[in-house]
Amino acid sequence: MKLAVFSAKSYDRTYLEEVRIRRFPHFKIEYHSFSLTDETVQLAHGCDAICVFVNDKLNGNVLNALFAGGVRAILLRCAGFNHVDLATAEKLGLFVANVPAYSPEAVAEFAVALVQTLNRKTHRAYNRVREGNFNIEGLLGTTLYGKTVGIVGVGRIGLATARIFQGFGCQLLAYDPFADEEFLQYGALVDLGTLLRGSDIVSLHCPLTHDTRNLINETSLEQMKPGALLVNTSRGGLVDTTAVTHALKKGILGGVALDVYEAESELFYNDHSGEIIDDDVLMRLMTFPNVLICGHQAFFTREALNEIADITWSNLSAFVEGRSCANSLVTEGHVLVRADTAPVRL
Repeated sequence: MKLAVFSAKSYDRTYLEEVRIRRFPHFKIEYHSFSLTDETVQLAHGCDAICVFVNDKLNGNVLNALFAGGVRAILLRCAGFNHVDLATAEKLGLFVANVPAYSPEAVAEFAVALVQTLNRKTHRAYNRVREGNFNIEGLLGTTLYGKTVGIVGVGRIGLATARIFQGFGCQLLAYDPFADEEFLQYGALVDLGTLLRGSDIVSLHCPLTHDTRNLINETSLEQMKPGALLVNTSRGGLVDTTAVTHALKKGILGGVALDVYEAESELFYNDHSGEIIDDDVLMRLMTFPNVLICGHQAFFTREALNEIADITWSNLSAFVEGRSCANSLVTEGHVLVRADTAPVRL
């Protein structure tokens, strides 16, 4: 069995190898640091399976080329699958499996860290003090205790986020058309408009589907409480970045923290510090003092990487052995989950 891993960083290799040596020493792996695209797909020829991440491209052309080269299984070392053409995968009879849950607390804790940083301006204070400037003017924040936090999407990560904010003494609202009663121990389930109007902080924890794309747009931003903070650690496409920029200029938003970006695939996970970044929308957004942007790192903990590696190998093992796989998105020519409509719980 031969596996090609794309978008592989040093940490991917470390954790995948740890599990492989312990559980699957007979598997052979080729690691590629670059993304899977129409131009690089030929490097997977001769492999039985590939392993990809959030910004690899798995459109119809790539999937057909993979199939022609002998690939029969696609392993996603992430939860999201909006970058996979599942309809084509179904026609080709490919096995596709993701990692639907890995350390939800990792993402939840990072979302709260972004809120705290943005609110108390610790990143700006850090830079001031390093230059010998101990003036605290301009660093005024607010107390989280008693504030209302709106959580959009209460799957595993949303619930973990709710537990943390409850510990701060916050009031909680949530919007999720597929929510069960588990959230009710933390707060109230409401419609999106009510959540936006009543929340001091809005944190996004939902999948990117046809219905949620640009969920935060010009209209929804106008509904938000003046001065509210917006945090997105889920999927970049949930937010219309241009509309957010306009809302910041109008003073509608008190601040924005993004760990994901709708056009991140050409930038994130690589060093562009010596280049001119040709993305006027992102560059404009980064000029605002009340904007905090990170490079899609909310998941990035030892615990999460270990879980991702372990589940990824287990998915491949199920494929090789012909066993049923709970994480399958497509198997035996049938789409089990459709990216445009499925209530995937993050």
